Amino acid sequence: MTACLSPRQEGDLVMIQCSDCEFFERRPDGSLGFACDPFTTIKEPECLVKWQLIKLDTMVQAYQATVRMYERMAPLQERMLRHMEREMDEAEEADSWKYEYGDEGDDDPDDEDENGFGSF
Repeated sequence: MTACLSPRQEGDLVMIQCSDCEFFERRPDGSLGFACDPFTTIKEPECLVKWQLIKLDTMVQAYQATVRMYERMAPLQERMLRHMEREMDEAEEADSWKYEYGDEGDDDPDDEDENGFGSF
């Protein structure tokens, strides 16, 4: 059994379609444009819901574009991090001579314990 809609009767309120609204435009590339302002030009409550859906879709598209950009940048970031780690390792290796003296034992002549003063 199928449900049929009754024909419109005089006085029934029918929601306008976006394509019939003066704030709707179809752009030359086929995309849809809406000049709706939710604070001044909303004609029906359903228009606000549609406007929210359009804005939500815009936010999702912007997020997806950001994710695609991060995916493109990921290999470059990995190479940069490896290069920075290599540079830091080389710098530590170049400065290792500064720390070799302390690794050879307790032969430090400036040690206060050997001078008889001890630690407090």
